[in-house]
Amino acid sequence: MLAELSIRDLALIEAAELSFGTGLNVITGETGAGKSLLVGALDLILGGRPKAGAAGLVRAGAKEARLEARFELDASSERGRAVAAFLDAELEDFSADFAETGELILGRSLTSAGRTRARINQRPVPLKALRTLAGILIELHGQNDHQRLCLPGEQRRLLDAFGGHAKVLDAYAAARSEALAAADALSAFHERRTERRDRIDLLRYQLEELDGARLEPGERGHLGAERELLRHAGELSSELGGVAEALSEGDSALLDILRTMERRVEAWRARVPGLDDAAESLREAVVHTEEAASALVSYTDNVEVDPARLEEVEERMAELERLADKYARDDAGLLELLAELAAELEDLEAEEGGSDALERQATETLAALEKAADKLTRARKKAAKPLAKEVEAALAGLGLEKARFEARLVPLTGEEPVEEVDGVTFELGAVAGAGEAGDLGQRVAEHLRALLRLAPHGAERIEFLLAANPGEPAGALAKVASGGEVARIMLALRGVLSACEQGRTLVFDEIDSGVGGRLGPHVAARLRQLGEGHQVLCVTHLPSIAAAAHLHLKVAKGVAGGRTTTIFQELSGDPRLRELADMIAGGADEDTARAEAARLLQAH
Repeated sequence: MLAELSIRDLALIEAAELSFGTGLNVITGETGAGKSLLVGALDLILGGRPKAGAAGLVRAGAKEARLEARFELDASSERGRAVAAFLDAELEDFSADFAETGELILGRSLTSAGRTRARINQRPVPLKALRTLAGILIELHGQNDHQRLCLPGEQRRLLDAFGGHAKVLDAYAAARSEALAAADALSAFHERRTERRDRIDLLRYQLEELDGARLEPGERGHLGAERELLRHAGELSSELGGVAEALSEGDSALLDILRTMERRVEAWRARVPGLDDAAESLREAVVHTEEAASALVSYTDNVEVDPARLEEVEERMAELERLADKYARDDAGLLELLAELAAELEDLEAEEGGSDALERQATETLAALEKAADKLTRARKKAAKPLAKEVEAALAGLGLEKARFEARLVPLTGEEPVEEVDGVTFELGAVAGAGEAGDLGQRVAEHLRALLRLAPHGAERIEFLLAANPGEPAGALAKVASGGEVARIMLALRGVLSACEQGRTLVFDEIDSGVGGRLGPHVAARLRQLGEGHQVLCVTHLPSIAAAAHLHLKVAKGVAGGRTTTIFQELSGDPRLRELADMIAGGADEDTARAEAARLLQAH
């Protein structure tokens, strides 16, 4: 339960230390005294967004507002275990302290610069962590929150909470996630079919072109050298032939001259010393000249003027250069591209034939989803009648003895607006268009159409109906229930659900809005009964509700040091009697009002 609430420098509240007890705790006070500030402080600790901005809530002259709520729980209880599980999963080293003490302190600070900070047990945490943990511990119903009861989503949530459908809902959500993924894959496959086939045609053309070119590594380099030889064959034969002739043929051949010189030097080397090096060099010159002459003769013998071959080489070079320019690759790159295109074509051809597996997966996951949806529907039908029966019994104690209440399941048709089946990414127009693209397109369309009637929370919407008076037809709450009736239904539902959700602190901000004094005692009795399983905090203007409280806090404005401040006071004895009398007749000294206040207190 919420044991203590500490508020510092929040708007008109300079400092407040509030203690709460088990059962029903009420907060009373004149309009504008600061009751809403108290509820606002709890909302901030719940992780709510400051409605006027953080800076606007900090008391003038203060640097920051600080809020702390201390909760005491039995760590072994269901809610205590839920808190411990969250601490273990999300926040390291927090659960040991909680397991030992059963105490948890949630804090929030707002600076005058507009920043906010969240804390758990005095340690900084992300706001999301504070919001999640606070949601386990406390539930706040604002002045207009009972109007949420008219929303289909809230009605569905309440029925599922009553029926304990959490595991069934989780199973449905998991099955739906798998079915949507399979449908997305099948739809994407279908949408890519034209693009994929165009790509396959292009790849086949490119592979045929590159394969037909019979590419070889380094071919352009070899052909370039051969082209130069063929282009200059005549000139090479003439010039190099002349060089070969000058080296080894004719009367003045260079080789003959070198040999004559070699003989002369050799003759003198035998007669005088110091000519060994010269003689050796001349011998080497003769050998090298002979080799050069032989190589030139061999080379020129193989040089052939061949215009046909030159034309063939030129054409081959032009083809290779065209491919290199077209694909922006060199010789090695073209060979790599050939392998890449072949691999891509193999993958796409395999994908093109893979629709059977995708269709089978889509069909199987859809069948599993329909089975999960049917299980959820049956669970809701099973819970709907007991919920209605218990709500009617609770309403009888709230002045609606003849009211008939019904939780109706309305199957989805698949033609609801897309926003009502959020999570399905296929609009009806796209589904209809898919059916025009052959057999596969038709099957895709049928699959997606089936998904459209399976919304994120089931195959039906939940509708709460009320017939407040005998003989009147039952109608949707939003159309037939007054504000006071909706508030009482919400209180009745909260009481019915209390058996399913023991231990949470429930905060009601003016639950008596729209409820007259005649029904006040009934609402008070219900709130007190609700306090048997929960700690209840209730802001009220009705004396009958205030008199039913186990603990009574009064909020008032005062002036200290020339500044207005909000003051909280726990009431008991005569001060409480005076407050109740004041709420009854606006005059705490009126004998009749005091007598009525005493009577209300004695009733509890």
